[in-house]
Amino acid sequence: VQLQASGGGLVQPGGSLRLSCAASGKTFSPRSMGWYRQAPGKQRNLVAAITSRDVEDYEASVKGRFTISRNADWTTWYLQMNGLKPEDSGVYTCWLHSEDGYYFGLGTLVTVSS
Repeated sequence: VQLQASGGGLVQPGGSLRLSCAASGKTFSPRSMGWYRQAPGKQRNLVAAITSRDVEDYEASVKGRFTISRNADWTTWYLQMNGLKPEDSGVYTCWLHSEDGYYFGLGTLVTVSS
């Protein structure tokens, strides 16, 4: 399975971005999928996840501002990011947990700056 993330960019504080992650390749049965974030010099953190039962989970600092969603056949998932803050900056990497393990996409850079 290959994952392709897109949607990153430069945005001013308070602005919005929508990240997308598209999965392609072999058919898979998802268990969960989501997004990590890694800021320069910091550890990678789980930002948001959604399970196969549509249970959502968010890192505390993004609750109420970020929303994870997916398309009907679980091949694309999104991260809607509103009210962006400079501390949200970093490389966002999408991931998939399927029946045969974990897959990771290349990251997309989000920079929140005035």
